[in-house]
Amino acid sequence: MSETVKLVIDGKPCTCEKGDYLLEVAQRNGIRIPRMCYHEGLSGLGACRVCIVEVVEAGRSRVVTSCIYPVLSEIEVFTQNEKIKELRGMVLTLLARLAPNAEGVAKMAAKTGIELPRLAVKEGGDTCILCGRCVSACEALGSGAIAKVNRGVTKEIATPYGEPSSECIGCGSCAFVCPTDSIASERTEESFTIWGREFEMQRCSVCGMPFTTQAAFAFLQAAQAEWEPGAEQQPPLCEECGKKAVARQIANAGKYL
Repeated sequence: MSETVKLVIDGKPCTCEKGDYLLEVAQRNGIRIPRMCYHEGLSGLGACRVCIVEVVEAGRSRVVTSCIYPVLSEIEVFTQNEKIKELRGMVLTLLARLAPNAEGVAKMAAKTGIELPRLAVKEGGDTCILCGRCVSACEALGSGAIAKVNRGVTKEIATPYGEPSSECIGCGSCAFVCPTDSIASERTEESFTIWGREFEMQRCSVCGMPFTTQAAFAFLQAAQAEWEPGAEQQPPLCEECGKKAVARQIANAGKYL
């Protein structure tokens, strides 16, 4: 049986299950903590540090990264006090210096009322804040085509040796979750290009609309065969046609209830 923990966030009494992550507890209670590397569909990374908050436990105060901080006992949390605003401003300033062309950082600063120093922005300048969200998405899918490489000022997100990766399936998940639109890609009716590779598009078997790459669809079919040996392979369906197919199945099943 799970254990319930009481806490107070910005003066609001809340409860959660022991071990729940603080950022998610705040979100469930209508309290939004600024964040950049966190994504609901991925494990917390704690990389960008934008989601820092102050936690007071048994009279002791400390600053924690809320997306990876498990609530284990009664605490009081401050997400927007002067101490945290100042520290969050320092974090965003560092991110802006790392990636001066990243509009996502500037938008986050504006949203949280933080004024960033004016930095030189140049065409083709860096927009990556090295949060690792794209790498996490790729690993979660099971592809592992990209990773953080090098160290220090040369650290970057790249494919092995900077060459087109044979592991990449062109699903575009990395670009979709990137908080600063740092991953370049190009999509047409016939192809999708990303990480130096061009992929042929897979069309829906019903409406004919291109909805993913053939490599990504084949990858998912292989995964399904591994998870459900002997299961019937599903035809390529876009999201809309897939929903209609499920609705028809439910309607047909209802006739026999």
